[in-house]
Amino acid sequence: MPREFPVSLTPPDWLVRNLRAQRAPVNRPAVVRAAIAMALPLALGLAADRPAYGALASMGALNGVISDTATAYRVRIPTIAIPQLFGAVGITLGSLVHGHGWAAVAAVTGVALVSGMISTIGAVASASGLVLLLTCVVGAGLPMPGEWWLAPLLMSGGGLLVLLLALLAWPLRSGVPERVAVAGTYRAVAELLAACGSDSTQVYDDARHAVTQSLNQSYDTVLAHRARHHGRSAELARLLAQLNAITPVVEAAPAAHLSGRPLPPELPEAVRRLAEAVEAGSPGPAGLRLPGPTTETARAVDHALRHTAEVVTAPDVDPRGIDDRLGRPAALGIRAARATRGVALSAASWRYGLRLALCIGLAQALVSLIQVPRSYWVALTITFVLKPDFGSVFSRALLRALGTVAGLVIAAAVLAEVPRGWWDVPVMLLLAPLIPAFTPRGYGYQTAAITPVILLLSDVLNRAGTALLLPRLVDSLLGCAIALVAGYLLWPESWHTRVGDRLADAVDDTARYVEGAFGPDAVGPPARARMRRRLYRDLSAIRTEFQRALTEPPPTGRRAAAWWPLVVAVERIVDATTAARVRVKHGAAPPSAGEVAQVARQLRELAEGLREAETLYAVRTDLTGPPESVLEPLRQEVAAARAIASPH
Repeated sequence: MPREFPVSLTPPDWLVRNLRAQRAPVNRPAVVRAAIAMALPLALGLAADRPAYGALASMGALNGVISDTATAYRVRIPTIAIPQLFGAVGITLGSLVHGHGWAAVAAVTGVALVSGMISTIGAVASASGLVLLLTCVVGAGLPMPGEWWLAPLLMSGGGLLVLLLALLAWPLRSGVPERVAVAGTYRAVAELLAACGSDSTQVYDDARHAVTQSLNQSYDTVLAHRARHHGRSAELARLLAQLNAITPVVEAAPAAHLSGRPLPPELPEAVRRLAEAVEAGSPGPAGLRLPGPTTETARAVDHALRHTAEVVTAPDVDPRGIDDRLGRPAALGIRAARATRGVALSAASWRYGLRLALCIGLAQALVSLIQVPRSYWVALTITFVLKPDFGSVFSRALLRALGTVAGLVIAAAVLAEVPRGWWDVPVMLLLAPLIPAFTPRGYGYQTAAITPVILLLSDVLNRAGTALLLPRLVDSLLGCAIALVAGYLLWPESWHTRVGDRLADAVDDTARYVEGAFGPDAVGPPARARMRRRLYRDLSAIRTEFQRALTEPPPTGRRAAAWWPLVVAVERIVDATTAARVRVKHGAAPPSAGEVAQVARQLRELAEGLREAETLYAVRTDLTGPPESVLEPLRQEVAAARAIASPH
């Protein structure tokens, strides 16, 4: 009979969450690209009797592999190319100050400030800031071979090789990633319809969250592409029309779920058939065989689904008649100006930039005063750990240390047993694919995959062999310690944050959504759709932020766990509002102005309480109204949310 561990030996929940591998499919094309892009430069360098040149190009390819995350071909160009330009600037600045003592410390610290500030703009800017600082640290810590322009040329060339490989199939598969994204949204909606009315609320909540994430990804992919076409591409206009067409089905799903009756299986199956047509780029089935609706909510789903089928089966779409539910992205110049102004005036960007600069400055100063072999690794560790959009600093420091140890075990076997020279090429062919394969699993797994690759490339540059291993472990632990103290413990916002602030903003936005749907100044369907999409997007980001907070040790993790049910409750309030709007559209009596004002007032009171609270506290609930009103389910959800904000 198995013995149970004593309670004192049971690992805490936050540690288990950190170590649990995330489920994610393996991107096989990215795996192949990583193997070719990182092994080919090594082979060419060895063939030319310039192995150091090959190693530098492979380091550039590593930056490209890390940035190779986009699916749409047009999106891959900025996603991979822009970070390479920043990398060229970084390696140039770093190599110019190499060996210049405190001038190097000041230069790298200044680059850290800029890197941290631009990392708050968005995904591409975040990757660019990361590569800028990484290459600057490497250039300042390692002597670069050849003229000053050779290192940036080689590293940029390695990164652009990844881009070239990523674009090879573009002529044959143009538009396929966009169609796959939209079809994936249709399949997620099919799963949502299948979960409507089920006994398990968790199944429906998970399906709804999956739809939100899929819609976000699809709109981002299609709109980013369409921004370059300015509405002239019929194919992209068709995809956007198909995304807009599935939105009424998503709106009708909450009403169907609140009815408590499962939908006929023919409905989700019809959506799956439409998804196949979207992915294939064909007009799709000529007609849907749907059961006749018998209830108000069933009529809403039936009406929405038939409209979706009409759009999918339409032979042509007029690009001028397509409404961008999230708004078409502004021109590049306008977005750049907005981003620059936002970075310069944002307290959050300055706060993160100063935080990163402080840690990098301490690391550079420390290794200047104390002889640390290959000291650049200390700053590299801090750069990865303190990324603002990569999750909890505490968790990343922990996972960085554990991942480094695992990576060093692999590196020890490689450096001790594999002869240097041409054997480096097949070893790189085996190690490089692990990076894109393990990255989706979690940060610790990514670190374990990257560590032996960087150590192998470093060994090509300086031929230190197994002597690299112990200094690398010491450097990583030192970098984690600096990040924890100067980047975490000294900043109360890191470990003592009020996790309800962003949630309170979402509750306020929900109150405005209720008024926009039913109030005296109700907005039209397009504006209401944009409000709802932005609200769902914000709630999805809040859910992700709370899940990151759950990986923190007490008190932050414990507080986030206590507030988590309230996140779900707010999502259900938005669902109930959408369901009420759908019912009114299909014949139900609209609510009175007094009912709408009462619900909005209660939501704003809840938001105010969340902003002022460090911990959840009792909130008075006073919601009454006609039981037959379409707002009755909404009142129940608001009352449930306010009840959650009471101590247990």
